[in-house]
Amino acid sequence: MPATFDLSWDALQTYAGSSPRPDDFDAYWTRALAELDRVDARLELVPADFQTSFAECSHLTFTGVGGARVHAKLLRPRAAATPQPALLQFHGYGGNSGSWTEKLGWVAEGFTVAALDCRGQGGRSEDNASVAGPTLNGHIIRGLDGPADGLLYRRIFLDTVQLARIVMALPGIDAARVAATGGSQGGGLTLACAALEPRIRALAPVYPFLSDYRRVWLMDLAKNAYAELQGYFRMFDPLHEREAGVFARLGYIDVQNFADRIRGEVLFTVGLMDTTCPPSTQFAAYNKITAPKALRVYPDFGHEHIPGLDDAIFAFIRARCR
Repeated sequence: MPATFDLSWDALQTYAGSSPRPDDFDAYWTRALAELDRVDARLELVPADFQTSFAECSHLTFTGVGGARVHAKLLRPRAAATPQPALLQFHGYGGNSGSWTEKLGWVAEGFTVAALDCRGQGGRSEDNASVAGPTLNGHIIRGLDGPADGLLYRRIFLDTVQLARIVMALPGIDAARVAATGGSQGGGLTLACAALEPRIRALAPVYPFLSDYRRVWLMDLAKNAYAELQGYFRMFDPLHEREAGVFARLGYIDVQNFADRIRGEVLFTVGLMDTTCPPSTQFAAYNKITAPKALRVYPDFGHEHIPGLDDAIFAFIRARCR
């Protein structure tokens, strides 16, 4: 492998992360999942204006933790053998669930597809979180200065689990053949979802965001999607007097800390020229995965569209869930 701006290839193979994992991490998420268990989802399905001859398209809305109404696009084959496999899709930071048409290939293959709109980003989901402290420039720091249970990404991670449970419980769905995929933030959410809902059979995270926050800051790459990290310190802790506590708190929503809980088979994609989500932050998560896994490495690519990758992910998930 060529040299990168990050760690050497050999060092990446064993890199274990720079951000801390809270001692009560497992207890924190056990408590979070227990809260989710108590939520009345109040599931609503409304037919979409967009329909095709072979795909039934609906707006799926449910109540998530904290009472927010959360939206996802749901596409189901009109005529397919049952039980059916399903795919969960998670979008990039600030984006949305995408177009109906880009999901039709999966439906034609017999998959039900559910694509989440993250709270407070570019889709239809409601963001009703009331948090203490600053909310400057993004969701990573939202709730950082309040109780640990108030972190916004705690709620978003739980939304991914709730969507998985809803899809698994739909009539005609085989809960043992559900997969998840996404890029950037979607890659991070894919890892978190599969860790918190271990029935996910196959997952394909692509250059995952939300991993190893302290490493990003140490590399002076708290820019673009991670700019809020540097912005937080500049505005609210310029002397870094609370640095240790900040990164410890962020450890609850750091996807590298979830990796050892994943049970499904993993196809993990990294670009070695990725200056948005540096390779080391991604390897921090990949190296902790103990489930069956495979790594696709693109030496000349960064945080961008990668030719042929969509086809590889399709083949990987189809082979394991079809």
